[in-house]
Amino acid sequence: MKRYFLLAVFFLSFIVSNAQELDTLSNIIVSSTRIDLPFNENSRTIQIITAEDIKKLGVTNIADALQQVAGIDVRRQGINGMQADLYIRGGSFDQTLLLIDGFKVDDPQTGHHTMNLALPIEVIKRIEIIKGPAARIFGQNAFTGAINIVTNDTKENSIVAKIQGGSFGQFIAEVTGAVNLEDSNHLFHFSKQSSDGYRKNTDFDHTNFVIRSQLNKSKLPINLISAYSEREFGAQNFYGVTSAAALPYEVTQASLIGLSTEFKKGNFTFKPRVYWRRNQDEYIFIRTNPSIYRNLHITNKIAGEFNGSYESKIGITGFGLEFSKYMIQSNNLGDAEREITTLFLEHRFELFDKVVDITPGVAVSYFSDFDNSAFPGIDLGLKLSDRIRIYSNVGYTYRVPTYTDLNYSDPSTLGNPNLEAERAFAQELGLKYHANSIDLNAAFFNRNTENFIDYRRATPADFWRPVNVNVETKGFESSLKYNFTWKKIKNQLNIGYTYIDDNIDTNLTSKNGINSMRHQMVFNYNIQLFKGFSQNISYRYVERTSRISYNVYDLNTTFRSKNIEINMLVQNIFNTEYFENTFVPMPKGNVLFGMKYNFK
Repeated sequence: MKRYFLLAVFFLSFIVSNAQELDTLSNIIVSSTRIDLPFNENSRTIQIITAEDIKKLGVTNIADALQQVAGIDVRRQGINGMQADLYIRGGSFDQTLLLIDGFKVDDPQTGHHTMNLALPIEVIKRIEIIKGPAARIFGQNAFTGAINIVTNDTKENSIVAKIQGGSFGQFIAEVTGAVNLEDSNHLFHFSKQSSDGYRKNTDFDHTNFVIRSQLNKSKLPINLISAYSEREFGAQNFYGVTSAAALPYEVTQASLIGLSTEFKKGNFTFKPRVYWRRNQDEYIFIRTNPSIYRNLHITNKIAGEFNGSYESKIGITGFGLEFSKYMIQSNNLGDAEREITTLFLEHRFELFDKVVDITPGVAVSYFSDFDNSAFPGIDLGLKLSDRIRIYSNVGYTYRVPTYTDLNYSDPSTLGNPNLEAERAFAQELGLKYHANSIDLNAAFFNRNTENFIDYRRATPADFWRPVNVNVETKGFESSLKYNFTWKKIKNQLNIGYTYIDDNIDTNLTSKNGINSMRHQMVFNYNIQLFKGFSQNISYRYVERTSRISYNVYDLNTTFRSKNIEINMLVQNIFNTEYFENTFVPMPKGNVLFGMKYNFK
């Protein structure tokens, strides 16, 4: 790793001598549930991926974009993010909460479905990544952090058409439109993606619909989000090594309908929202003969939230009440219901002319099928200057088992209805440097987890069973985003490094493997050599706890002229052989050509 350290030192020295003032993130308000704060005043580890950042990468989906973020481990199973799991700082995919415009789209069946509603990139304004213990802010599933997708709120009338094609028979067609009326505005999106697959039984067909509207603008604005995603894909070895005769096939259908608003009464701000999230998952062991083995799971989540804040002379008080009802119908997991009610309370004190900020808070949850729990925590911030902030946060976090953990069974796996809920005490200490052209963040973190749920077995003849184990996780994370002009050429540089050390108290063989990243280096460089042309090179180095490591390079070239955009994306340029999921080899060189036209 010495070469990466020397490389980082070189770039930091280059930055000092070439800094310029390009305001990028300071005006962004991070839309947490209750107390909204500007990006540079927040005393947590938060990273922002803007729509422009995603365009420069040239990627077609959120999973590929998140690959470029330090501390985020996206374990994909194929191309175009058809199925991918999200891990933050060495946690599990069940411990990451995904939100869309603040609506929580967690699934009680399994965290494998977290990304089923990852929206198309054409409707995304930005992605907010909140790391560390976030249960006191978002509730029980934000065990290691949360990712909030913020959708576009464009006011311009437009229609954008996009078409792409490339390796493995890939075909992508999209249309996105925006309409601004006197008392409402609307965004709609339709897309279709398909591929023949890069190896046996990895073909897919993916359909997306999204509608985002703001109604009653002149009085009390009502925000509507409606999304539907259907994915059909060959799932060869997605859940373990299968025989040559097996042809696993999976179809998922995920949808979200949500309504929200925001209004003020004196010093109070209120943010009510209601929503319904549905997911259907059909798994067929042999796609040509479904009668041999087939699972069908249908989950529904109906939820309502009433969040708000109150400004006074002693700071801002945030409060909220959330009720969620989960329902599952499954031929394998059975039929069940779960209700969760959570009360949130926090207060931000700002002392010594806003030099010091202290935000204690607590979430108290009632679970209909597990013990009730409280998640206290506190954030601390010290403003050393307009550009430098030191921060720390400490908190408890909690996650109840999914229905897959409790009840799933197949010829090699047996659920465990006696599982305990996961609990953790987490701490973080960090430093932020923010200038108009530079965002630098570094943080040390530690998490002591009791009853971590992992699938284990003692011998190859045993069933895989979820068991509770204890895990101590500690690590270091840093990221740098830098915009500069050199010899009249615009450049953007992103560098990130993560070190994670997991100490596990069991010697049993693991199926999915905690197998987190031990070392991670991400590097992303964008340059505009000629007018209209943008070139972007991305590099990822990962070494896992299994000591397996790999290097992957991607390249994107984009040409923009007035209303037209043409791009070429090449992923895994040097044909690296590597696995992100234990059983699924990632594709070698993957080339995608595309064209986008804006009918303004």
